[in-house]
Amino acid sequence: MDGQNITRVVLLACGSFNPITNMHLRMFELARDHLEDEGQYRVVKGIISPVGDGYKKKGLIEACHRLEMARLSTENSDWITVDSWESLQPDWVETTKVVRHHYDELLAAEQNNDDVDTVKYAKKRRIEENDFKESSHHTRRGPQLMLLCGADVLESFEVPNLWKKEDIAEIVGRYGLVCITRSGSDPHKFIHQSDMLWKYRSNIHVVQEWVTNEISATHVRRSLRRGRSVKYLLPDAVVHYIRDHGLYSAESEQKNADVVLAPIQRYSGASSS
Repeated sequence: MDGQNITRVVLLACGSFNPITNMHLRMFELARDHLEDEGQYRVVKGIISPVGDGYKKKGLIEACHRLEMARLSTENSDWITVDSWESLQPDWVETTKVVRHHYDELLAAEQNNDDVDTVKYAKKRRIEENDFKESSHHTRRGPQLMLLCGADVLESFEVPNLWKKEDIAEIVGRYGLVCITRSGSDPHKFIHQSDMLWKYRSNIHVVQEWVTNEISATHVRRSLRRGRSVKYLLPDAVVHYIRDHGLYSAESEQKNADVVLAPIQRYSGASSS
């Protein structure tokens, strides 16, 4: 396909990353392979954006630790980075606003003639020079930002007071979504049953994960509380960090136990009990 018709894509993953697991990182690789196989896209960057402490999720440890673990996990990646903007905000920030923020950053970098993963976003290993030879063809269009998530996030769109309908429409309709399947989930069926998602179905890329590996952060925290090994579930550097800082205990799992989740509190008018 003509390079002029290739769209550069930046993948953004938002979430707790409490802690980050190998499957969080694997999602980026799966998404890149899928999009590039379509022949219309070239994925040039991945961004991990841990949620701030203001999200108030049960068991959510401090953002400073979650950020550092994410950074440690991406040290050897030449295209996945970690961004602290969302996690440093004093209050919970809607995912839509996080997406807007990063899109504005991409546009600013484009206008300053900074390729999205050079100079400002340089990683440990340089990307091959010819990887961006086509960038001159995109001065009018710029890179596309897509939200990367698991099927559970897609299905959470239907949870009352967790998302605003207009936010879902903006994320999916304006930017795009890459959804990784999980065992027991059927994103295609969910899209079919939702009038809004069906309307924007061309902007939703469903990626089938054939090697199902159900590593959940909840399971990891449970294992850590019980003194069980989590090796090979998390990057080694993250395992060491958790051990060195004594993270994830019975006490930390009760954090925010009596607090209403921030989006539900904001959209329903609920308050802490």
